[in-house]
Amino acid sequence: MGLSERQKMAAGEWYCCFDPELDALRWQAREAVHLHNSMPPSQRGNLAPALSALFAELGESVFLEAPFHCSYGINISLGRRVYMNTGCVILDSASVRIGDGSMLGPGVHIYCAEHHKDPELRGAGMEIARPVTIGKSVWIGGGAILVGGVTIGDGAIIGAGSVVTRDVAAGATVVGNPARPVGVK
Repeated sequence: MGLSERQKMAAGEWYCCFDPELDALRWQAREAVHLHNSMPPSQRGNLAPALSALFAELGESVFLEAPFHCSYGINISLGRRVYMNTGCVILDSASVRIGDGSMLGPGVHIYCAEHHKDPELRGAGMEIARPVTIGKSVWIGGGAILVGGVTIGDGAIIGAGSVVTRDVAAGATVVGNPARPVGVK
């Protein structure tokens, strides 16, 4: 018997996103996200309990502003004191790890899925998931987009509106689309 679509997704292989098990996991995440986004802040606290229960790992003093969205939640690991401003989106079909003390500005998006380039296979729901790793004490400016497969080193800064398609070295500052180190042409 072959691997399930969820197992293929977790293994970094091509999988079909039109799958009942994956649909059920996304539905569970939608419910938790809705609760987080609709609860009064005084009841929600730093993170709604239903959403925090989904995450793979959750450090202390994490704070997610509403609204927030994720695809599954089960692939997200947040270190201590991670802060996400309003409107952050994590499409976590692969592992997304965010290190201690990292901060995401408003509207930061992280996309792990890559849809197939062949139109027929893309239409059939074929995609592959690539992890995103964000080190410790990283600052990601508002509206930045990180695509699957990138690693952001400790202490790096991603300029607002940047599109990160390649790894970013520890301590580096990158800006633009595609994001490039400051001072490099």
